Amino acid sequence: MSDFDIRDIRFGEDVTAEDVAGDLEFLDDWEERYRYIIDLGKQLPAMPEALRTEEHFVRGCQSQVWLVTDFDADAGKLYLGVDSDALIVRGLAAIVLTALNRRTPEQVVGYDMDGYFERLDLIRHLSLTRGNGLRSMVARIKHEAEQLSAATPHP
Repeated sequence: MSDFDIRDIRFGEDVTAEDVAGDLEFLDDWEERYRYIIDLGKQLPAMPEALRTEEHFVRGCQSQVWLVTDFDADAGKLYLGVDSDALIVRGLAAIVLTALNRRTPEQVVGYDMDGYFERLDLIRHLSLTRGNGLRSMVARIKHEAEQLSAATPHP
């Protein structure tokens, strides 16, 4: 049995979007930045084969990508788990998790990922298919958050 627990993924709490932005700004060139992104991806726990199903498969990505979610209704937080067969995509997923993991569905829906990617100067340094895949991953996460937001009573 796997030790995978989506709620143990600390991206978004121990490693934040601001941390990543600061670290990337500090690095001099994109070769160093790619290494940093890949290293972030190596920190993601591997998703067990049992979760690598068609239901969790993210369409529109060049590589194979799986997304699982868990919603803690008591805390109002959405937990995200992402895995990929490509190291760079795992790193890009980690970057997405720094911004969206452990947030309320409303915070996820309202987060300006395009603005964040622009701040990181990320999209123009990815191939067209990688950039489209990254947007597909974000769209899937936001779609799930929208469904939760619509289903959750608001005070």
